[in-house]
Amino acid sequence: MTETDFWQLVTRSHAEQTEQALVEQLQQGLEPLDNESLKAFDKFIGQQLRRSYTWDLWGAAYIITGCDSDYAFAEFRCFLLSLGQEWYEKVLAEPDALGELTTWPLKDNYAYPFVEDLDLIAGKLYEDRTGKELPFVPSGTKTPAGKKFSTKAKVLKQTYPKLAQQFPF
Repeated sequence: MTETDFWQLVTRSHAEQTEQALVEQLQQGLEPLDNESLKAFDKFIGQQLRRSYTWDLWGAAYIITGCDSDYAFAEFRCFLLSLGQEWYEKVLAEPDALGELTTWPLKDNYAYPFVEDLDLIAGKLYEDRTGKELPFVPSGTKTPAGKKFSTKAKVLKQTYPKLAQQFPF
C-alpha cells in the first residue's frame, strides 16, 4: 500500500458521487487487498485524519453546515479525503479554499459534506476476515490543533470570506 494507492482508493470517482456509492467503491477497492495492506490503509487514513484535526478546518465546517460535534467533524474530514489529495492538501493549507468548490453532495437541497464511517471500512473488513480488531488509533488528538475559531459572524466573514459568500449566514 503506497500513498498513491491510498488516494486512489479514497477519492471520489466524480463530484456528484453519493456517500453510499463512495463507501461501496471503497469497500470494493479494499476487498482484494491482503491483511497487511488493510493495516497500511488504516494507518494512512488515521494519519490523514489526524493532520486535518484543526480548529481552522472546523471553522470552515461550521460555516458550511453548522458542524458542532466531534463526530460530525470526523465525517466532514472523511468527506475532505474523498475530494482527493490535491484538494485535501489545498484545504489543509487554506480552509477557506473550500469556497472554490463548485459541486457539493446534497441532502434535502443543502450541502452535505459528510461521509459516515469511511475510516472504519478497512477495520471492519479486517475483523470479518481475521476475527481480530485493528489497533484503535484516534482520528485526532485530545483537542484540535491551533486556536479555536470564533462563531461571531463578523469574524467568520473575515476569516472565511469565500465560504461566507457561498454559504451566507
